[in-house]
Amino acid sequence: MTSSGRQPPHIIRRRAPVFATALLVALGAIVPFPAESTTRLPSAAQEYDLKAAFLFNFAGFVEWPADAFADAGAPLTIGVLGDDPFGSSLDELVAGETIRNRPLLVRRYRTVEEVEGCQILFVSSSEAERLDQIARVLARRSILTVGESKDFALRAGIIGFELTERRLRLRINLAAASDARLTISSKLLRQAQIIRSNGNRK
Repeated sequence: MTSSGRQPPHIIRRRAPVFATALLVALGAIVPFPAESTTRLPSAAQEYDLKAAFLFNFAGFVEWPADAFADAGAPLTIGVLGDDPFGSSLDELVAGETIRNRPLLVRRYRTVEEVEGCQILFVSSSEAERLDQIARVLARRSILTVGESKDFALRAGIIGFELTERRLRLRINLAAASDARLTISSKLLRQAQIIRSNGNRK
């Protein structure tokens, strides 16, 4: 433990097996949830622990233009827009971590107008009715938008989470990523469903 009595991030990830499975992202794998039966869906805690781990891993598989950051030492910020479903898991996961020499930071936003200095933005399902407004406000900003609402990646979001048959799958809109001037690693794209802006799927 640290002097504050809090376990360091690498211990937290080792203690929670669901975080370890997110490393399969590096292999382009679709991540299954631990199963107690063939029909039972994962708990909300399991689901959002895993989604938090995906957000953490996305930071290592996406490249942002230099002007997406205030300066060379600015943090890489993971934002949560709307209701926060993660509890403390996202903060614990990124605490003390760095990506390309940038510290990771978590911020919460109640409205899209508050979003500033953010590189990865998780759009909560509470914002489902405002997706078109969010897309307009964030248009062409270099922010990796990630969401879980139905057809998120079809509605100008970049990465959509889809939970089907006990598996968390990714849909990635490459046209939206290009508009945001983001480069997504082929390792992340390999097993994702690629979606075009016009709704055509690869």
